[in-house]
Amino acid sequence: MSHTILLADDDAAIRMVLNQALSRAGYEVRPTGNLSTMWNWASRGEGDLLITDVMMPDGNAFEIMPKIKKLRPDLPIVVMSAQNTFMTAIRANEVGAYEYLPKPFDITEVLSVVARALADARKPGKDSKKADEPGETMPLVGRSAAMQDIYRALARLMQTDLTVTITGESGTGKELVARALHDFGRRRNGPFVAINMAAIPRDLIEAELFGHEKGAFTGATSRSSGRFEQAEGGTLFLDEIGDMPMDAQTRLLRVLQEGEYTMVGGRTPIKSNVRIVAATHRDLGQMIRQGLFREDLYYRLNVVPIRLPPLRERTDDITDLVNHFLRAAQREGEPVKTISPDAIKLMQAYAWPGNVRELENLVRRLSALYADESISREIVQTELNIADRQSVPVASDPMDVSSAVETHVAQLLREHEPKLPPAGLYQRVLDKVEAPLIAMVLNACGGNQIKASELLGLNRNTLRKKIRAHSIEIVKHSRRGG
Repeated sequence: MSHTILLADDDAAIRMVLNQALSRAGYEVRPTGNLSTMWNWASRGEGDLLITDVMMPDGNAFEIMPKIKKLRPDLPIVVMSAQNTFMTAIRANEVGAYEYLPKPFDITEVLSVVARALADARKPGKDSKKADEPGETMPLVGRSAAMQDIYRALARLMQTDLTVTITGESGTGKELVARALHDFGRRRNGPFVAINMAAIPRDLIEAELFGHEKGAFTGATSRSSGRFEQAEGGTLFLDEIGDMPMDAQTRLLRVLQEGEYTMVGGRTPIKSNVRIVAATHRDLGQMIRQGLFREDLYYRLNVVPIRLPPLRERTDDITDLVNHFLRAAQREGEPVKTISPDAIKLMQAYAWPGNVRELENLVRRLSALYADESISREIVQTELNIADRQSVPVASDPMDVSSAVETHVAQLLREHEPKLPPAGLYQRVLDKVEAPLIAMVLNACGGNQIKASELLGLNRNTLRKKIRAHSIEIVKHSRRGG
């Protein structure tokens, strides 16, 4: 039996292409260029599936979709849009769309979605989704193909409590994604609590997560609630989960398995009702192979993996991001500024090692330090060259260790402007020096830990611990002349 597809799009060319493709696939297609005709067909019970653009000459499809879903809850609706923003994907999900397809789309994908939607419509127990109207704020910015996949994944996750692990380089916006999952999800009325594993001393992580009873350890003069208790009913964001020590990993796994935990020094189990969102810039798979991360915890956390691309993989988004940061600066009292097209092209050619965070700091700096209404290519070139000179040692004039540390700390402070970096800066800087030192000495010693410990002046057990802590791979080889 042939299915009837209602197709609404004011672009005649798109209607023709879709009409031809769907007809060749064996569907009967009824195309229209306005919402009123579409509504008349749908309200009369016609059609087995509806494909519609959002912006139509006589209105917005999102405004009429709730009426269609109320009248015909089993009618699958596929939404198309050239707006391609995070909020478009979220709004499509909120009003009950089966799928959201950003334009331009692939015809093969459209046919796949249509077939899947019609098959799902025949399954019993399909309930339409309802949710409160989302706000108009834009937590994520960008219309690139890389971001479209993320928007669609997030839209599907909003009405679930599935555990999510977000991976990506530093500065790609992992916490923004976690907050979007919370703010537009069904736990939005609960608290959002974030904890950065890399910023907390290892011996205090368990107390920070699970709280402690009075007298649990030296200095515990009173009972203190942990992040799990603070996040009750909401979302707990575990940032830099790869830096969690093994003991804390074991306790976290128990919470995820049993749904309860005990405070440090406590005996009474406490029920936990939180959604876990984790994030890391590390390769957890490699850490598992090195024995630094529990494989069973990884699978508990990685129910839905989301990878955030670095800015160099989504340079098409730089214009939108720059305008977004300029508007934010204006709201905070900075004068109205624009950035010239040539300057944007220069930004798109830059590697952005600090990713979106580095771009934001650059735009904030340009807004605050330059009186020009239009920021030129030369100004951006000057700022990027300054950043390059401060972050990259020149081979012909090598830095000593003190200068390198000074440069690294200066860059960290600059990346977090106007705020300060997370607590624990001392240990993080030491780790930056310690890891390459140990790795290079091990390599010089052909992977021989006895020789390396002697050269470093470290106890062998201490060296082993540091190798595990820094995820250093040992490559054994013989050195010529050794």
